[in-house]
Amino acid sequence: MRFLVRERLFAVGDDYWIEDADGRKVFLVDGKAMRVRDTFELKDAQGRILVEIRQKLLSLRDTMLIERDGEQLAKVQRKRLSLLRNHHRVTLVDGTELDVSGKILDREFAVDYDGELLAQISRRWLTVRDTYGIDVVREDADVALLIAVSVCVIVLADKEKEHED
Repeated sequence: MRFLVRERLFAVGDDYWIEDADGRKVFLVDGKAMRVRDTFELKDAQGRILVEIRQKLLSLRDTMLIERDGEQLAKVQRKRLSLLRNHHRVTLVDGTELDVSGKILDREFAVDYDGELLAQISRRWLTVRDTYGIDVVREDADVALLIAVSVCVIVLADKEKEHED
C-alpha cells in the first residue's frame, strides 16, 4: 500500500490530504492551530478521526503521543543514547517497540518491528517535487498508526533541526 504525502503536510493549522497511489484522497491530516502544543488529527476520507497526534508537554525529551478513541496508543521519541539523531523509538501501550531509522530530514527512513520492515518512507520513487511516499509493507499493518508515526518522527526531527539553526 503506497501513499503520497505533500511536504507541507506538517504545518500546524492547515489541512492536507494523503493520497493513495491512484491519486484518491484517503487520509486527511487536520492541523489544529491556536494550541499550546502541536496537535493533529488523522481522519479517513469520510471525516472520522482515526488517531490524534499531540506533542507531550513537560517532557525531558521532545515526545509525541498518538491516541485512538481518547486512549494513548503510542509514544514517539528520539532514541536515548543514540549517536544517530535520525533514530527514534515508538513504544506502544502494550510494551511493543517499533524502531524508526534512516535519513529522516531527507524523508528516507524505515519503520520496523524486531527487524521486520513495516513501512518505508521515501522520495526516491517520486518525481513530484516536495512529495514523498509511505509504502506500508505488511497487509495486516495498522496503516493509520504507521502514518501517524511518520508524522511524529518528521515533526520531532524538524523541531530539533530548528533548535540547532
